[in-house]
Amino acid sequence: MTTLQLTATQHAVLAHAIHHTDGKIDWFPENINGGVRKKVIAGLFNRALITPNGTDWFVAAEGYAALGCTRPAPITPEAGDADANNAEAAQYGASQVLLDEIGGEDPTDAEIEASHEVDPEIEAAVAAIEAKAHAEAKPPRTRDNSKQATVIQMLQRPEGATIPQIMAATGWQAHTVRGTFAGAFKKKLGMNLISEKVQGGERVYHVA
Repeated sequence: MTTLQLTATQHAVLAHAIHHTDGKIDWFPENINGGVRKKVIAGLFNRALITPNGTDWFVAAEGYAALGCTRPAPITPEAGDADANNAEAAQYGASQVLLDEIGGEDPTDAEIEASHEVDPEIEAAVAAIEAKAHAEAKPPRTRDNSKQATVIQMLQRPEGATIPQIMAATGWQAHTVRGTFAGAFKKKLGMNLISEKVQGGERVYHVA
């Protein structure tokens, strides 16, 4: 028999609901709030460990079983009870509310799988890595120091520039240089490029 693996947060939330609130999910650890709380709910729901009832969430039979407990028998509603007649619609509506909150559309299999392991420790680690990467990121290149700007400066020189010279300055391949001439310079920037070939020499390009 395979034992269902729960994160520490999932285990704590289920245990509190089972032993203190008759299965109702209304408590989370102090460090679980906002978007992380929604992800914990999503992870439990996607594993069928909790079930919606109107706007509330309750531990499902699978959730009780995951903690080695037996779910109490539900109270059977009397015939004609309006709540019983609308139970299926209420469950569907609550499910859709959750899905709207976590993404606005049905999650993919990959998203469902990922949500199984959501835990605050993981969230904190990811946030720290992202913050460090952002702090260490190189400042974005501006138009003034880009390779494109370098090429334009070379083409504006009285002597112009050859394709090999531009390749050496930018690290581009010849086809990239020619593509930049035709696309970025002529079509996008409207530059008028002309070329001249001195007898016995290489073709030189410059801005008209």
